[in-house]
Amino acid sequence: MDTMIAAVVVVFLVLIVIARTAIVVPQQSAYIVEYLGKYRKTIQAGFHILVPFVEKVAYKHSLKERAFDIAEQVCITRDNVQVGVDGVLYLKVLDPQRASYGISDFNFAITQLSQTTLRSEIGKIDLDRTFEERATINQQVVQELDKASDPWGVKVLRYEIKNINPPRDVLSAMEKQMRAEREKRATILTSEGERDAQINRAEGEKQRVIKESEANQQQQINEAQGEAAAILAVATATAEGLRQVASALSTPGGDQAMRLRVAEQYVNEFGKLAKAGNTLVLPANLSDVGGMIALATNIVKGGPAGEVR
Repeated sequence: MDTMIAAVVVVFLVLIVIARTAIVVPQQSAYIVEYLGKYRKTIQAGFHILVPFVEKVAYKHSLKERAFDIAEQVCITRDNVQVGVDGVLYLKVLDPQRASYGISDFNFAITQLSQTTLRSEIGKIDLDRTFEERATINQQVVQELDKASDPWGVKVLRYEIKNINPPRDVLSAMEKQMRAEREKRATILTSEGERDAQINRAEGEKQRVIKESEANQQQQINEAQGEAAAILAVATATAEGLRQVASALSTPGGDQAMRLRVAEQYVNEFGKLAKAGNTLVLPANLSDVGGMIALATNIVKGGPAGEVR
């Protein structure tokens, strides 16, 4: 009976020892093992057996990316405006050994450092630029935190500003300013539209005047060309008529026909002259119609004016 009790006790003790020395490390985790209070090794995911009573798990770290909420804090901008700013910090443990022995609590240290760095970055810019410079502020905070956390074996991946909360009076002033800016832009756009419309109208009027002047110029050119063509046609017709008369005079009976035509024209023109006014001056040789006809005939044939053939 005593032997059985002793065996049970021994089995119980063995189970306790196995439970204390057998370690199962979850995926994406790392445990720091110390040997008599001194760093021994880092064990990764899987089943591990430790030396009883001399080895123990001192630190446990998750290798997953973790997010920490950075509480809202009051920051003062370069133009002396107080704003409340909060954010989210993303980090990851890269070296479990340095994360265990490099600092006592890297979570607290990085959180505090992120707040001080954020206050410093906000203090470098004016309030109006804090909203548009979020990406730059986030990048600067990550760079500063990454430098500080490298000896701790921790990598700061991202920092994101969630909210920027200016005081109510500042918000009201900003709204008035934005409203004034919008009205200013609207006025500028309206004036630019009117200016462009006037320019377009002036340009259209200019083009109309140019087109009208070109049309007038072309019309004058066409009229001049028409008149020149008409004059040329008249001259050509006259020359052709003269050639026909000259040709007719050289034919038999042409001379007599020409004399008869000249006599008719003489009598007609003299009759018109008599009807034109009450006073009429008659030439001395009015009765010598034959002489006048001979003179005209001689001129047509090309002889001297004073010679009658």
